[in-house]
Amino acid sequence: MRKKSDLIIRLALIIGDAAALIASFAVAYFIRAYVISQNQYFVNFNSDLSEFVFSIIFLIPALLIILAALGLYKKRVFMGRSRLPELGRILLASVLSVAALITYGFFAETNLFPVRTIAIFSVGFSFLFLLIERSLIRLIAHQIFRKDYGTRRVIIVGNNSNTEYLASYIASYPEKCGYHLAGIVANRKYIPKDLKTHQYSSLKEALKKSRADVVFQTDEKATEYVYKQAISKHLLYYFVPSETALSSHFGDIELIGNTPAVMVKLTPLYGGAAVIKRTFDICFSFIAIIIAAIPMLLTWIAIKLSDIKHSPIYADERLTRYNRKFKCYKFRSMKSEYSGMPAEAAFIKMGKPELIKAYRKNGDFMKNDPRITKIGKFIRATSLDELPQLFNILKGDISLIGPRALLPGELRNYGDRSLILSVKSGLTGFAQVSGRRDIPFEERRMLDIYYVKNWSLWLDLQIFFKTILVVIRGDGAK
Repeated sequence: MRKKSDLIIRLALIIGDAAALIASFAVAYFIRAYVISQNQYFVNFNSDLSEFVFSIIFLIPALLIILAALGLYKKRVFMGRSRLPELGRILLASVLSVAALITYGFFAETNLFPVRTIAIFSVGFSFLFLLIERSLIRLIAHQIFRKDYGTRRVIIVGNNSNTEYLASYIASYPEKCGYHLAGIVANRKYIPKDLKTHQYSSLKEALKKSRADVVFQTDEKATEYVYKQAISKHLLYYFVPSETALSSHFGDIELIGNTPAVMVKLTPLYGGAAVIKRTFDICFSFIAIIIAAIPMLLTWIAIKLSDIKHSPIYADERLTRYNRKFKCYKFRSMKSEYSGMPAEAAFIKMGKPELIKAYRKNGDFMKNDPRITKIGKFIRATSLDELPQLFNILKGDISLIGPRALLPGELRNYGDRSLILSVKSGLTGFAQVSGRRDIPFEERRMLDIYYVKNWSLWLDLQIFFKTILVVIRGDGAK
């Protein structure tokens, strides 16, 4: 299972940056208003520290966007060998944050900085507090990585001098790069003497025995094979390029010691984008659960009264990102005697085996499915059966928007299953809003793959608003 250390560090940075910014503005305001206000060289003014801090808290998301736009949540900036790029960006972020607040105050006709010295102090304290906070998080991360907690297990593949360098660096400085050397697939002459025991005879053997999270390839031999082996296991894949290839790379570069490695992404939904998407999922699901509480309660009661013996909630095993199994919650819409039973077995049990072919041919769907209850037909048509999945979103099992959650047995129907399972499954998605059950099975799968490869925040917003229209019209929900 891929470790989430990068995500945890980014979340820690976001929370820490928010706290540092709030503290820096509050301290700047407090010192100017209450410490040096009595000095005859400074102008007195009516101050309200609580109102000022509340205004800053309200505007923190906008300030964090500035930090993100400056790349302060990228691993190569935070974990890089040199602190100078980060220092420069922190200073710029401090200046831009104050400038943004001044601009907001001008257009909103509110005076956030009643005297100019507060803005000047804020720049200095923002830089200082952000620097201290990020240094503390980096120190904690280094200590955790040094004890081999949260590090990503690396396999290095390739007969190249970079193999020797990367192996030595990762083995010697896990705290600096966040990696742990799990295996090397190379000729012995490219493996450091003290790391010969890490050698594997083949990539398949290394993948089977090393429990890896990342694959680094240092030569250009069989790159397609190595890449496919990596993504089939849902591992990160880095290619260490030649000088020529480096000048025209198409991925994110990460420095491992002195060696640049290009991460080849399956999807744009990675790193900071994943943090933004997860934040939206948490906020949306929490609010939606509150709003939908009464409809969910009424649906639960209606289903329970129609079938006293069984739970109105059905937990079905599905697959999500990295082939992880989870329990997908839904309101029960199927007759209890067929619940949890494969379609073939259910149709045979009811004495209608001839329905199997039609069901599979139509992409695992059938109008007037005899397994569905009367209440089930209504809640499916109105999408009420999907509401319990809001708890799956809040838990992090799935996302609001993504490919449809697969049944384990459905993997055989996918040409490139590793792509579908490289992102979290979704409550709704590109395929659902493009026709739901009215389009063929293969077309739905192609739309899911398109979403994975071409994710963007704008695409998510389009799908979100189109989902509302689709649910209102009841398109494809039969």
